[in-house]
Amino acid sequence: MSTRRLTTAQALVDFLAVQYTERDGSRHRLIGATWGIFGHGNVAGVGQALLEAGAAMPYLQGRNEQAMVHAAVGYARQSGRLSAHAVTTSIGPGATNLVTGAALATINHLPVLLLPGDTFATRPADPVLQQLEVPSQGDISVNDCLRPVSRYFDRINRPEALIPAALRAMRVLTDPAETGAVTLALPQDVQAEAYDWPEEFFATRVWHVRRPVPDPDELDRAVRAVRAARRPLIVAGGGVHHSAAEEALAAFATATGIPVATTQAGKGSLRHDHPADVGGIGHTGTATADALARTADLVIGVGTRYSDFTTASATLFANPDVRFLNLNITGFDAHKLGALPLVADARASLEALTAAPALSHHRTDAGYESGYTDAKARWEQRVDAAYAAPDPDARPTQAQVLGLLDELVTDDDILINAAGSLPGDLHKLWRARSPRQYHVEYGYSCMGYEIPAAIGVQLAAPGSPVWALVGDGTYLMNPTEIVTAVQENLPVKLVVLQNHGYASIGGLSESVGGERFGTAYRHRSADGGFTGPPLPVDLAANAASLGMRVLRAGTVRELREVLALARDQDRPTCVYVETETADTVSGPPPAQAWWDVPVAETATRPSAARAREEYERHVTDRRSHL
Repeated sequence: MSTRRLTTAQALVDFLAVQYTERDGSRHRLIGATWGIFGHGNVAGVGQALLEAGAAMPYLQGRNEQAMVHAAVGYARQSGRLSAHAVTTSIGPGATNLVTGAALATINHLPVLLLPGDTFATRPADPVLQQLEVPSQGDISVNDCLRPVSRYFDRINRPEALIPAALRAMRVLTDPAETGAVTLALPQDVQAEAYDWPEEFFATRVWHVRRPVPDPDELDRAVRAVRAARRPLIVAGGGVHHSAAEEALAAFATATGIPVATTQAGKGSLRHDHPADVGGIGHTGTATADALARTADLVIGVGTRYSDFTTASATLFANPDVRFLNLNITGFDAHKLGALPLVADARASLEALTAAPALSHHRTDAGYESGYTDAKARWEQRVDAAYAAPDPDARPTQAQVLGLLDELVTDDDILINAAGSLPGDLHKLWRARSPRQYHVEYGYSCMGYEIPAAIGVQLAAPGSPVWALVGDGTYLMNPTEIVTAVQENLPVKLVVLQNHGYASIGGLSESVGGERFGTAYRHRSADGGFTGPPLPVDLAANAASLGMRVLRAGTVRELREVLALARDQDRPTCVYVETETADTVSGPPPAQAWWDVPVAETATRPSAARAREEYERHVTDRRSHL
């Protein structure tokens, strides 16, 4: 048997360089690059292996381990989960910094390969620097924190153990139902240990990304459910994008006249101007979609996991006779809410439904269609009103910032956001023009995701204008990868909205009796609170100090000009604008559905007592769908 003598790290890098995915006849490199920050846990192992690999395995230099995972996730999402990145770290804090990014990846079903260094497998020196000792379990390290947030986890304590572990890792990364964060913990001594590897380990492998088709009996029950429904509603989730099912969804909606509402992950499944599109659903949804949800007798979930924002904490689907039909590649999600399951690929399921003879001439009632079409037209008037900026010399509201972007972008632009008040405004207002334009990470809603994710997206879509929209709170969480964007000369466009605090949590705090406690970025006042002048923090200067070109705007007129200028830049560019204060941060209509955030049952402050009364009124609407 022919062998190749390499270290474990060298073997892993060479193996990764020849892994590919294939779907629908299109082949992609599975691991497109490796991000890394080096320390004593990986510098002499994976770091040395990447140095030897050269162009065979591109290396990307990060500044923060969590941010590297976010960048990898952005790349994977933009790549349709057909290509991913690896992330290598040292032991200790480098490894534990991966946990948040891993959770985000796994919750969103997005592939990323994590390669944290680990303590010595042979234990010649115990403890080593940064090692956490567990007196009762000698085989535990801090890397075990990654177990619950990984779809696959293995610790490679011997070189030969890498062979089955690496193959299993690739299987999970490419499995459309199981994918997420995959962790191979690499003890630093094993990384540097040499072994005679069989040449077959380095053969080019193509991992077929499957499209499971519906079971005939499940499909028949689904067809009968659609035919029987009088007020059906489709809820399109992220699975529509993951399976590239947008055209299949449009064909099914066009053929049947069934309206389509979208989750945060599913927005863009239909163009905003498709006749069946009724906008976002749930707590941050449109009045049109939420009204349809309240009266729907059949909810057809396509690739959605029904988060509490989507269901308005189990209060939205109020029709006593409502039933659910769930098209999902995972049985776990397909069976939620007592649904009829159609466990299959989203595109294959929608195509099968459209082609079913029993639905060939089936269409919803004309009155139902005209009703939601008229309601959507009324909602668009509300969007126009939120976007409108009658005084061009005034400071813009957050919604007006989105309106100016709406004027500017084309199908090619990509908007990235994850946390704060922006996701709600975007879900209600944004007019998505293409399947990949709307990139809002709301499975984990992680502050600090946007800037590194924009880097990953730009790497996956080098010809597209990529916009990262962040508030000041999110910016302060994780601005460090600006340096990476500058280093790689990636022309990401960063829009920083300064509103002097956590505007979203401030609004939530006020609604639940918290009186915006701890949410303002202001000097401490004489009474001990944070009600003094705004902090003199200059985020624009900070972005400039990290290497970005910065364009400041103080008015609507100026913002329109600098956004257009930023879009044309071929280098990383920041647009800085101070929006209206937290009290007027958002101009869109208020929430159209409830969200369950428990309120203090006993309190001495009147605001909390009033909020509790309101909470008890809403909570009675919550129901179980069995």
